[in-house]
Amino acid sequence: MKQRRVLVVEDEPTIAESVGARLRAEGYEVELAGDGPSAVDAARRRPPDAIVLDVMLPGFDGLEVCRRVQADRPVPVLMLTARDSETDHLVGLGVGADDYLTKPFSMRVLCARVQALLRRVDRAAQTSDEILSVGELAINRAQRRVTRSGAEVHLTPTEFDLLTRLAERPRAVLRREQLLEEVWGWANGSGTRTVDSHVKALRRKLGPGLIRTVHGVGYALEPAP
Repeated sequence: MKQRRVLVVEDEPTIAESVGARLRAEGYEVELAGDGPSAVDAARRRPPDAIVLDVMLPGFDGLEVCRRVQADRPVPVLMLTARDSETDHLVGLGVGADDYLTKPFSMRVLCARVQALLRRVDRAAQTSDEILSVGELAINRAQRRVTRSGAEVHLTPTEFDLLTRLAERPRAVLRREQLLEEVWGWANGSGTRTVDSHVKALRRKLGPGLIRTVHGVGYALEPAP
C-alpha cells in the first residue's frame, strides 16, 4: 500500500518537529513548512494526502493557505488553532478545513484525527454512483457534488459526508455521537461541538430550514413537503 504523505505547516519549530516525528513513527511520509507561501508551494510541488495546518503563520495565514490549496485540488485539512472560538472554527470550515484541534493538543489525538480523515477519503473512493434525491437536494456520490434546486453547492469533504449521512435517512434524528462515529470515525463520543460547527457551516451553504435540531439529541434532514 502506498505510503501516505502528510504536509505539516507550523511556524514553531519545536511543535513542527514533534508532530512530524510522531507522524513518521505512525508510518507517514512527512514534509514540513513554516510559513504560508512555502506551504502552498509544497502542496503544489508534491500534493499531500492530508495537511496539518496551523492558523497563525508568517507570510499569510492558514486560512489563506487552505483557500489556495483547496482551489487547486481537494485535500483533507486538519487545522490547528490557539483559540477555542466557535467563530474561528466556522471560518476555518468555510475555507475548506475538515477538522480542527485547539492547542495544546495530544499527539495521540492528532494522529487519530489524521487517520480518520484519510479513512473518510478511502471510504469516499469506494462509494456507489447512486444519486440521493431529498426534496430540492441532489447528492451525486460518485462525483461528490451537491445541487439545491439545480444550483451547485460547494462543500468540504467532511460537509459532504455529513450531509450524505443525514440524507440517507431523511427526517430520522441522528444522534451527535452517532454522527461522530459514522462520519468522523471517533468512537468515544467526545467532540460533539465538531458536529455542531459543521452543521452550522452546512446551514450557511444550503440555506435555512433543511436541517432540524433536536436539542440534546442530534439533527435530522427535513426536506420541504
